[in-house]
Amino acid sequence: MGAVASETPPLPVALAEVKAFLRISVSDEDALLAGLVRAAADLCEAFTGRALIERAVEEMVAASTARIRLNAGPVRSIDGVAAIDEAGEATALAAGNYAAEIDAGGEGWVRLLAAADTQRLRVAYRVGMAADWNGVPEMLRHGVVRLAAQYYLRRGETGEVEVPAAVTALWRPWRRLRLK
Repeated sequence: MGAVASETPPLPVALAEVKAFLRISVSDEDALLAGLVRAAADLCEAFTGRALIERAVEEMVAASTARIRLNAGPVRSIDGVAAIDEAGEATALAAGNYAAEIDAGGEGWVRLLAAADTQRLRVAYRVGMAADWNGVPEMLRHGVVRLAAQYYLRRGETGEVEVPAAVTALWRPWRRLRLK
């Protein structure tokens, strides 16, 4: 179980910003650079435990009357909960059948208000730190730019490209670790 994005977010930094950092003025490699920015953004999100740009996600969770913490964050809204039957068919639950909340840290929580026959729930919600790339905190954006540039400069090398310490230093204040 886990959160699955139902839409691809836009780039968290403008391609022009990456090109300026690398001093590239032609558009021959825009597609390559966009892919490198996406890879750097994915690593940033994995490191920080936070989605950068707002997007819709769905998550399958075990049905329970106990509070269930949603995996993705920061949660901006919880749009609906559906019960999943044994055949995999979803039935939307009325708002009065479940409780949904978002705490001050952006964590989303859901729970059934009464025991139900279902074993699983599908929770639809929106996550993200910002609505667009301009709202992403500058330290995170700069880290993505620097890492994408590192990927670009080392694109012909074999083996793994290590994340520079300067990049993790920019991202570390935004990191959210969870205790299970």
